[in-house]
Amino acid sequence: MGVKSKKERLAAQDYVDQLASSGRYHFNSHEARAALKVSADATKLALNRLSRQGLIAQPARGFYTVIPPEYRSLGCLPAEQFIPALMTLQSQTYYVGLLSAAQYYGSAHHRPQAFQVVLQKNRRPIHCGKVRVSFIARKRIGEVPVRTFNTPRGEIRVSTPEATAVDIAGYPQHAGGLDGVATVLAELADSMDANRLPQAASTAPLTWAQRLGFLMGLSEAREKSDPLRAYVQNHAREYTLLSPGHQSTRKMRVPDWKVIVNAHVEHEL
Repeated sequence: MGVKSKKERLAAQDYVDQLASSGRYHFNSHEARAALKVSADATKLALNRLSRQGLIAQPARGFYTVIPPEYRSLGCLPAEQFIPALMTLQSQTYYVGLLSAAQYYGSAHHRPQAFQVVLQKNRRPIHCGKVRVSFIARKRIGEVPVRTFNTPRGEIRVSTPEATAVDIAGYPQHAGGLDGVATVLAELADSMDANRLPQAASTAPLTWAQRLGFLMGLSEAREKSDPLRAYVQNHAREYTLLSPGHQSTRKMRVPDWKVIVNAHVEHEL
């Protein structure tokens, strides 16, 4: 039995070494079993051994990553290097969003504690070594404008600067609060195309565009807000609270954006 276990262990390590040498750093349990030509239980045992040695990690059930030496201290591949493969395996439409997307456009003021991925439906976060991935649900995800970026392991989908701005205005709780949103918008200003903001806003609730326009007005991003203002004025019929659920006696109305300002906002730049 000991000899057989040793053979399985060597075969499993050979398998992941061959994957890495061919430039592939992910695989699933079915692929491993087919390659090792052993039972499902034996495959699981062999992969568990490699995992304990820090050679592979399992970010999701049945999905494994090969960990090259430079990432052994993380205990996993960086999220951007395995999320595309995982989403493909699970047939999920996704994009990197919010603060994680903003980083692709040079926003470094707020570094998210977890890599932020937007999906059609909520799912549990991923904890893989020191790597954390959080998931945010978003309706009409297939309509959200995205770009692709190259990573060491392939391409990844990231919301455009304009769609990122819309999302952080819609989900301030995932972007450091309203102060954080205002700061990131100031950093995104150079990357945004003003004429593309209305189309990005059209994929989200109108209240997000109202809030976004007001917050853009607090920084250099105001120079990109005219097309969005026209969109809001053509569609918004009711005022919306800048900070829903926030209790305040301060309720200034801003007609341009049909926003009731019930919270003080100050960006950090």
